[in-house]
Amino acid sequence: MRWLLALTLAFAASVAQPQSYPSRPVKLVVPFAPGGSADLVGRLLAQQLSESWGQAVVVENKGGASGMLGNEYVAKSAPDGYTLTVGTLGPFAVNQTLYEHVPYDNIRDFAPITLTGLSSHILAAHPSVPVQNVGELIALARRKPGQLTFASSGTGNATHLTFELFKARAGIDIVHVPYKGGGPAMADLVGGQVLFSFASMASAVPFVRSGRLRAIAVSGGERSALFPDVPTVAESGLPGFASEDWQGILAPAKTPPDIVQLLNSEIARILALPELKAKLAAAGFDAKPSTPEWFGQFIQAETVKWARLLKGIGIKAQ
Repeated sequence: MRWLLALTLAFAASVAQPQSYPSRPVKLVVPFAPGGSADLVGRLLAQQLSESWGQAVVVENKGGASGMLGNEYVAKSAPDGYTLTVGTLGPFAVNQTLYEHVPYDNIRDFAPITLTGLSSHILAAHPSVPVQNVGELIALARRKPGQLTFASSGTGNATHLTFELFKARAGIDIVHVPYKGGGPAMADLVGGQVLFSFASMASAVPFVRSGRLRAIAVSGGERSALFPDVPTVAESGLPGFASEDWQGILAPAKTPPDIVQLLNSEIARILALPELKAKLAAAGFDAKPSTPEWFGQFIQAETVKWARLLKGIGIKAQ
């Protein structure tokens, strides 16, 4: 009977675990420097989760190595639901092809929780550059091959690859200047140290509206509600061009399924809150929660898609 009692107690403890979760602070890693779209979305979710649970959800920025430093940290953390990461296109679908060595497996080492949403980028220029549209940018780059610069928030992420695709489609040569996050990249773009960027809406909106940056085009398949007068790249002379970033939340592999499901349900509830959706929309972010299963399949499909594109263009990290 003792073994039966022990088994019953163990089962009860396993069932009770989600109800007691979280019983201590949860760490949400943003694998980039503060100031970019991943940081914005991560902090909004952390605030809402903290209020919902009555338990702190602490955002920790671990930038470096194109998002790999922070994600390696999460992959090696205990699979107990107390360390999560904001997953984005670069670290979870691109780096696997771009780099010779990635210190984690984007499929085996993580438990997908949910997609959080999608966002277009805005092709922004420093006001000192004499271009008003995509055609003028391409013409200038052809007159000055290798003399213009564009910023990204890290080699291999969406801000980088969107510009590389743009360069390939336009047949131009512009020098890539990678940063450790959207904040530092935006600071140098506004300061004129670099001239262009396919920046995240979250980081670019205030500078475009204040006139400190000029909006040239948006990267998605449709115009942005934030800038309805700014055309898409496809409208501006490169038909069929479209590129969007995505974000989601992941935990270390082997995180208990009941905790994954609890997190999925709670984040989906938060993303449906009108006030949060409005804040995200104001930053050009379209909230789109998913099931863990769908998100895992999506990451696999994105990895295959970007591998094909990267190999076709011939891009490798330097």
